[in-house]
Amino acid sequence: MKASLQLKMGQQLTMTPQLQQAIRLLQLSTLDLQQEIQEALDSNPMLEAEDPDYEEYGENSVHQDLSINTDVSTTTDHDETQELGDQWSDDKMPDELPLDSQWDDTFQTTAGVSSGSGASGDDDYDYDSRHATTDDLQGHLEWQLNLTPMTDTDREIAIMLIDGVDQDGYLHTTIEDVLGSMDPELGVEEDEVRAVLKRLQQFDPAGVFARDLRECLLLQLNQLPTNTPWLEEAKLVIGEHIILLGNKDYPTLMRKARLKEEDLKAVLRLIKELNPKPGAGISAEQPEYVVPDVIVRNVRDEWRVELNPEIAPKLRVNADYASLVRRSDSSADNAFLKDHLQEARWFIKSLQSRNETLLKVATKIVEYQIEFFEEGEEAMKPLVLHDIAEAVGMHESTISRVTTQKYMHTPRGIFELKYFFSSHVSTDAGGECSSTAIRAMIKKLVSEENPRKPLSDNKIASLLGDKGIQVARRTVAKYREAMLIPPSNERKQLV
Repeated sequence: MKASLQLKMGQQLTMTPQLQQAIRLLQLSTLDLQQEIQEALDSNPMLEAEDPDYEEYGENSVHQDLSINTDVSTTTDHDETQELGDQWSDDKMPDELPLDSQWDDTFQTTAGVSSGSGASGDDDYDYDSRHATTDDLQGHLEWQLNLTPMTDTDREIAIMLIDGVDQDGYLHTTIEDVLGSMDPELGVEEDEVRAVLKRLQQFDPAGVFARDLRECLLLQLNQLPTNTPWLEEAKLVIGEHIILLGNKDYPTLMRKARLKEEDLKAVLRLIKELNPKPGAGISAEQPEYVVPDVIVRNVRDEWRVELNPEIAPKLRVNADYASLVRRSDSSADNAFLKDHLQEARWFIKSLQSRNETLLKVATKIVEYQIEFFEEGEEAMKPLVLHDIAEAVGMHESTISRVTTQKYMHTPRGIFELKYFFSSHVSTDAGGECSSTAIRAMIKKLVSEENPRKPLSDNKIASLLGDKGIQVARRTVAKYREAMLIPPSNERKQLV
């Protein structure tokens, strides 16, 4: 074939920087949005955050009311933005940024400080920083080791043992490994390593440095007061019959331990107070809190949906800097001001579009799942992205961006918007049942079962079939495992 040049005409969609920015803000989580806003405030002199105490949250505070008959009303305040738009409409700002504009530099993703309008008045007080530990388990053990008098050799052995402890507090370094790592000229023997290990097993938290579950529970029992009721019986059950206890073989356990049923119940209550993972409670990680984007309230039998005003500060154009923009002036300084004024107006408009889209989608979700808010999980309806997309007149990809990493605060708890979307199972009556509702039914059946004879997956599937919901046993098992509910043989217990 011979190379040639051909001229073709065609049409294609091109995403403007404004549209790209709007899409990016739409899919950001609350924390990422706060960081993006802070970066925009730092880089654009035309943007400023209003003082939350100056006036009520107006521009971005939008809410919708859902009555019982699902009547929807919307209130939005854009007065200030409209005034700014009218004020600068005569400037004939360009539709696109000039080619030499530093758009990418303005909106680079860099480390920023999260900002929120709902900050506490006392900024110096931080509960987490004052009450949370900054040490991990190894640091906590080393701190106790520094307070324990030991010889240099014993301290070296102890450091090796501390390094072999995992995050749950279990020791994975064997005595043979320690002996093999020590200098042969020191003449360290096995009894010395065992003695150091025994001292370390008295450290806090109780049960640390155990090599298996049996030893971990026994270490905790040995640190209890000697007058603790049923202490010796608990040591007997853990020390000699822990396998029977794990298999829930209570008849054999009572026979071999020579305990009556009431006595075994008392022993099991004591054992349940022990911690099988003693080191898990010591961590340097800070707790992460979920900040809801949408708040749903029931006010006088009406469901009200509103945006959380604490997720982002209210922005406006700095009127002092904006007044410096002069028409018919092509100087570099004036072009700089015009470009940043355009970017500021675009950014505020993108935030408004994000809030309106989020509120519109959240309102439709509440309207569609209103029975869930009134009756609970068992009343959840099957819902897919396509249903909401048709209801609000948007594409499914937009709905997916809106519902990802966005949370809703409701009287029944905080849920991600994705939670309200689920597949469906056909019923005998010709209707549909949500998979979330089926999970709630399974959870309710398990909570009401006889602990002596727990319901098997087949039995649960049969009970659901009696309600007209046909699900297979493997489906029940999948839902049960997703809710971290153990199988029937592990749920068996004495009452």
